[in-house]
Amino acid sequence: MTTARHLATIDQLRFLPFPGKFSRTDRGYSGVGYHLVDLATSEDFWDDDGTRREIVEDQYEAERDALAVLLTARWGEPQVFSLWSVFDRGMAGEEIPDPWDALSQSVPDVHSWRVDGRWIVVGVAHWDKELPFQLVAAVTETDPP
Repeated sequence: MTTARHLATIDQLRFLPFPGKFSRTDRGYSGVGYHLVDLATSEDFWDDDGTRREIVEDQYEAERDALAVLLTARWGEPQVFSLWSVFDRGMAGEEIPDPWDALSQSVPDVHSWRVDGRWIVVGVAHWDKELPFQLVAAVTETDPP
């Protein structure tokens, strides 16, 4: 993982037009009003007793925090908030717009900045204890629900 590469990806996404419909990309997907990408993905944990998973989780959270420090230097303090209530509302049947719905299903909390009419969001996704961690970024014009 390189923070410089992550910053470059975020910068590209900030100026990339949003598609008119859902589409997959080589690193994630995009839809009306958003781009969502995996900046880095760990190995899976099928044969792990939990020790390696904890180390990798700490590593991915440290990478997110390092990226957040650099983004904070550019745009000021982020809004840091939990996506648990967004996930809960979606599970209860409320229509949650992407990328917030997708993020809420695997990212417990996000760091976000509002820049030039778009939200820049970073977080650490983890779908299940055997599955990899992912450092993710989203750029969206849709306000958090």
